[in-house]
Amino acid sequence: VPDPAAAPRWEPQPLSYQELQSERTEVPVARLLEETALGRPGKEDSGCGQLVWVGEPVVFGRADSIAGKYGVWMKDPEPVPPFTRDNTWRVDTVGTEVRQLFQYEEAEQLARGYPAKVHILPRPLESTGAVIYRGGLFFQPRQSRSVARYDLRGETITAEREIPGAGYHGQYPYSWGGYTDIDLAVDETGLWVIYSTEKARGAIVLSKLDPETLEIRRTWETNIRKRGVANSFLICGTLYTVSSYSAPNATVNFAYDTATGSSRALSIPFENRFRYLSMLDYNPAERQLFAWDSFNMVTYPIRLSRA
Repeated sequence: VPDPAAAPRWEPQPLSYQELQSERTEVPVARLLEETALGRPGKEDSGCGQLVWVGEPVVFGRADSIAGKYGVWMKDPEPVPPFTRDNTWRVDTVGTEVRQLFQYEEAEQLARGYPAKVHILPRPLESTGAVIYRGGLFFQPRQSRSVARYDLRGETITAEREIPGAGYHGQYPYSWGGYTDIDLAVDETGLWVIYSTEKARGAIVLSKLDPETLEIRRTWETNIRKRGVANSFLICGTLYTVSSYSAPNATVNFAYDTATGSSRALSIPFENRFRYLSMLDYNPAERQLFAWDSFNMVTYPIRLSRA
């Protein structure tokens, strides 16, 4: 059993943490939906809509070793027992043999820096594109154009599939680099992979994946250049991109709607507080963005208009 004390320690920031707690306890999802632009209180639907606002980042924890300059932290929006939505996961992705997946019973434990368990992945992981979904860690094995599913209960890889033609290991990364060629994402509609190909000439390609087999269900080719954006995420079947990973006053600058196959320019303010955004994902259960910004794990509140 790995020694928890050997893991890089997180330094909690009590004030920021309290702000996050009050936000989570005092603003239930139902009320957030009522407050969204064009909201219709009392009307039952999925709560899906267009992104209209991203709030200021809330610092959740900080890595204190160089291995945590960039990484990925996650919660499972659709957990499988014995795991719950309280379980939090983290991977420090600096290094060539990234195999450690830190598991925490709850976010408080992560903020204190002591994992309940450390999984050693059978294959090293590449970059910051991993997600946790339905009891599995979905990740890109190092120096491959494949996506793999690591089962958190069985602690084995249960599926692996090549993404045809996908660039990897520095061919089509986001603007900050970091071998971010293949990026996984989860939204209300399921599991996605964001990448590019030679055929697409570096434009973002989106594929919907079967979470059990990793089979590609459908693919969309956008007109958004992948190297030209800092990161991206999906909400309700729409891809959103961020303009810069280092500018303090960046924007969510493009949206691509898979329902219509069309893209549009946006200018929604987005703050890179620590000037080095290496991971950005949407969590549909929490209705927040999770991000890793130069050693800092942060969340962003969002608002959607009604579709």
